[in-house]
Amino acid sequence: MSARATRLSTLTHRDADWAGLRVVVTGLGVSGFAAADALLEHGAQVHVVDATTPEPESLLAQRAQILEVLGARLLLGDGVAGSLPVPAEEIDLVVTSPGWPPHQPLLAEAAAAGIPIWGDVELAWRMRPTEGAAPWLLVTGTNGKTTTVQMLASMLRAAGLRAASAGNVGTPVIELVQDPEPYDVIAVELSSFQLHWSHSLAPRAAACLNIAPDHVDWHGSLAEYTRAKGKVYERTEIACVYNEADPVTRRLVEEADVTEGCRAIGFTLGVPDLSMFGLVEDVLADRAFVQDREHQAAELASFADLVGEEATPPPHLVANALAAAALARAHGVPPVAVREGLRAWQPEPHRIAEVAADGGVRWIDDSKATNPHAARASLVAHEHVVWVAGGLLKGADVEELVETAAPRLRAAVLLGRDREQIAAALARHAPDVPVIDVATTDTGAMDLVVRHAASQAQPGDVVLLAPAAASMDMFENYGARGDAFASAVARYLQEE
Repeated sequence: MSARATRLSTLTHRDADWAGLRVVVTGLGVSGFAAADALLEHGAQVHVVDATTPEPESLLAQRAQILEVLGARLLLGDGVAGSLPVPAEEIDLVVTSPGWPPHQPLLAEAAAAGIPIWGDVELAWRMRPTEGAAPWLLVTGTNGKTTTVQMLASMLRAAGLRAASAGNVGTPVIELVQDPEPYDVIAVELSSFQLHWSHSLAPRAAACLNIAPDHVDWHGSLAEYTRAKGKVYERTEIACVYNEADPVTRRLVEEADVTEGCRAIGFTLGVPDLSMFGLVEDVLADRAFVQDREHQAAELASFADLVGEEATPPPHLVANALAAAALARAHGVPPVAVREGLRAWQPEPHRIAEVAADGGVRWIDDSKATNPHAARASLVAHEHVVWVAGGLLKGADVEELVETAAPRLRAAVLLGRDREQIAAALARHAPDVPVIDVATTDTGAMDLVVRHAASQAQPGDVVLLAPAAASMDMFENYGARGDAFASAVARYLQEE
């Protein structure tokens, strides 16, 4: 073992000897800033590299200034991310932000030089306290991660635990492990990017909700994307939670190297079998963490607890709740806390959010449906849909999505860079569905989209923004896209 590897092998907790460790941190976003800040606090020598030139007074500029005051050396702007900032022999470790792919030149150079590369989540795991570290409950999957992890955190808090959600969306997990007031448990949402760069996580329980083609451009293939997702189960202690309706998730559990005694726990939208969570009519039931699971099941919650008395939850939302409940129960949360947690949970913005209803037409923002799998879940929940779609498909195939959705489509309004790919699939699978192409990418594009959608909608229809694609070709993020849609709908309805 090299001296570098020997040194890094000792860095398994926050009280280890981090002083003088020579680290390159790539990316000055939320996770990169948090990682660099934690490393500097522990005495590491830090170079921060980001290809963006910060605008004066911007958040990026403020982060850079803070890190510089703390002692980091910053390399920002065009060209700096093309190679290592110092010779390889002067670097002990690279800590990368999750969005940087393995083929990025600086990371590829580091890997070729034998420099270990950790993600921000791996660093957070290794900076937990020596004693009394909060266990982690991990959630990954192509879709439903954020909803599930927020439901889970709500259940944990309902059980009286100091708990929080962190990771892929929201607070970087390293901020929580550094908190001076310790948490009892942390619910961690992990993307395939973060899992790719993680190497030693050992969760209390873990779930992979589903697998569908996504981020193939980042990983290089669907097989590599799937392999990264499967890492969520490695070294799991109590329970590996899988989706009975998605055989790939079960296979990933079977292939995982887990702690002895760890159980495979499935969730299903049908009646649960042994060691599973599922439905008995409209009741969420646990047949895994009960004493006599051969003959009994624990009643956890009803549909009314999830969405209220007047609504029926869409299937994917029920699946998310079952997965969250399985993780919570694996951690010892009582059934009553599962129910109270679901009652307290609030849906996140831009996830199947009704932004208006007028003239018998409902307008729904599901901008967070950034891949075909997520868009499918939205589309099949409605009988007649005017579909607003398009953006960056990231290498994903839309054929199956369009074929499934075709009988429900009243019309489709397409925008964004890869709209022609969706249009071609519609021509093959839904040739009679009107397709309106919005080529403009300026700030008025969404107003045009809404006017076209309104012209096609009939009473009883849903106008659904479920893009099946990422947003960065036209918008800062999916939230900005959803906000633009909601604002355009409001302007249109005011004009009517």
